[in-house]
Amino acid sequence: MAWFLYLGVFLVVGLVLLALKLKLRMSAHGPQEPPHLPALPLIGSLLSLRSPHPPHVLFKELQQKYGQTYSLMLGSHCVIVVNQHTHAKEVLLKKGKIFAGRPRTLTTDILTRGGRDIAFGDYSAAWRFHRKIVHGALCMFGEGSASIEKTIHAQAGSLCSVLSEAAAAGLALDLSPELTRAVTNVVCSLCFSSSYSRGDEEFEDMLRYSQGIVDTVAKDSLVDIFPWLQMFPNADLRLLKQCVSIRDKLLQKKYDEHKADYSDQVQRDLLDALLRAKRSANNNNNTAEISAESVGLSEDHLLMTVGDIFGAGVETTSTVLKWAIAYILHHPQVQRRIQEELDRKATIREVLRIRPVAPLLIPHVALSDTSIGPFTVRKGTRVVINLWSLHHDEKEWKDPELFDPARFLNSEGTGVRVPSSSYLPFGVGVRVCLGEALAKMELFLFLSWILQRFSLSVPRGHSLPSLQGKFGVVLQPARYKVTATPRAGWESGHVSI
Repeated sequence: MAWFLYLGVFLVVGLVLLALKLKLRMSAHGPQEPPHLPALPLIGSLLSLRSPHPPHVLFKELQQKYGQTYSLMLGSHCVIVVNQHTHAKEVLLKKGKIFAGRPRTLTTDILTRGGRDIAFGDYSAAWRFHRKIVHGALCMFGEGSASIEKTIHAQAGSLCSVLSEAAAAGLALDLSPELTRAVTNVVCSLCFSSSYSRGDEEFEDMLRYSQGIVDTVAKDSLVDIFPWLQMFPNADLRLLKQCVSIRDKLLQKKYDEHKADYSDQVQRDLLDALLRAKRSANNNNNTAEISAESVGLSEDHLLMTVGDIFGAGVETTSTVLKWAIAYILHHPQVQRRIQEELDRKATIREVLRIRPVAPLLIPHVALSDTSIGPFTVRKGTRVVINLWSLHHDEKEWKDPELFDPARFLNSEGTGVRVPSSSYLPFGVGVRVCLGEALAKMELFLFLSWILQRFSLSVPRGHSLPSLQGKFGVVLQPARYKVTATPRAGWESGHVSI
């Protein structure tokens, strides 16, 4: 019996050791927490984020200490920062629906009436239906449609007339409001079937409220991290509310005008398409379908959706054009080559790489427990894709701080290419930018019209534009002026698009 007892003890000890060995092996290769910045109670990692650099640059620098994917705490919120394309594509593509949530913040709630839009709205069945309706309308009125292309040509022609007048008078010109007006009129045509002339009072109001929103919303300011701070005086919050109020009055006016002369027989623009979808959902509700409210087509949802497209469509495209011209002024040799169509496309791609318009995209939220690479991610964790790091990754891009459109041409210079998987200017996956195709069309046509008709240079006595950028919901260049010199031959048609 003694040998039997010894054998039993031996087997038990062996099984325990085997279990411990397996556990150690699993823990060595299994999910783990990402490296994390130091965090204190209540304030989280804020002390570690003090820096003279904007967040996208700081997050790239922190890779040296914490690796390419790491976490931090903003107050009580866990945030994972992704700085490389493999993990970024896992978040955006492979597990796109898991990471399709959006964080709720005070400033975005003010902007969107509690997330009743597409860009900041949380992922749900209503959001999917809502996005499908808008995508269909954009395909009908934008993205290669002949009517929207004609509108872009008309606005480009108007913009070039302004440049001609300035050139004839020998004046330097601040292109910022002119580019914004041209792009605004394209989006106005798409959304409202209307446009603005120079000096229009409503357009000037729009410029002011748009800039106020860009300066104050979605910057992870203290009031977004600690919402209770709103009880104290806050100049940024007051400005945001004022700007949103002006925007909402304009949107309500356009909405009321469309409702008053709406017809089922004619679909003039995006707002008509949304009104039709809303009425259809309400009518179907009588035949066992869900209501317009429950699928995200209340009046608030419609207004916030148009506000989304109007705001994002104007700010992003006009900002990229401003960056493009700023870099062209810094690199006159590029301007001399850019008359070729391939070079124009390559230049636009390089601008989108070197100065991504939304360097941190919009944060995502994990809707369930999951992982990113070897790292565990708990439900509710916020995930920031640092597009700046992806587009300036030394392992993916040779001399990433160098402006070099040729990197997007093949070795023979006969075709445009994407040289790295780390290039994601419009995002990708479930939350990809809805207006990507329209934006590409606008960027190409506006830049073509300007640079085929004019040579741009820095006015005498002015310095080159700053390339640092002002961080906000979009990365904006500082204002600058240009001198436009008409190119010989374009008036007689010798220079064509």
